[in-house]
Amino acid sequence: MTDTSKAEPADPAGNSPAQPAAATADPSAELAAAQAKAQDNWNQYLRAVAEMENYRKRLEREIDNARKFAIERFAQEFVTVGDALEAGIAAGAANPGPALLEGAQATLRELHRAFEKGGIKVIDPQGQPFDPAWHEAMIAQESATAPPNTVLTVVQKGYALNGRLLRPARVVVSKPPG
Repeated sequence: MTDTSKAEPADPAGNSPAQPAAATADPSAELAAAQAKAQDNWNQYLRAVAEMENYRKRLEREIDNARKFAIERFAQEFVTVGDALEAGIAAGAANPGPALLEGAQATLRELHRAFEKGGIKVIDPQGQPFDPAWHEAMIAQESATAPPNTVLTVVQKGYALNGRLLRPARVVVSKPPG
């Protein structure tokens, strides 16, 4: 005789109850699998956060460069205005007209202040060693007094915008006599 008092009651359809799936599996193996999955998810999360941070930094650099160099063409136009004012001052100095000369000098000072505010730097390499990255040699002239490859005369000043060359300084460079 069997004891039916401990048996599980049958469902209304007359089927025997199913054993829960978790009861047949090893709980420590399930825990290890869940922990591995959690670690994998955590690693994916950290990679996604790092990728977003790198993207944000790259975007900030690109925006910063766009701000710095957006006026580059406009700045190149300003450079020619400065050249014209300097030529006018030189002509006024040869044929003195004090009011004209003073006005042109004041205008040039204002222009240089505007350059400075806009990040434009004047390159005036008189007496400095020739640097082909910033200077354009127009002529090489023999000189007994200056060392070779020294800027003797600045034909036209150069300009840089936030460290980027707009126009090289056009110069006369010394060469050894002979």
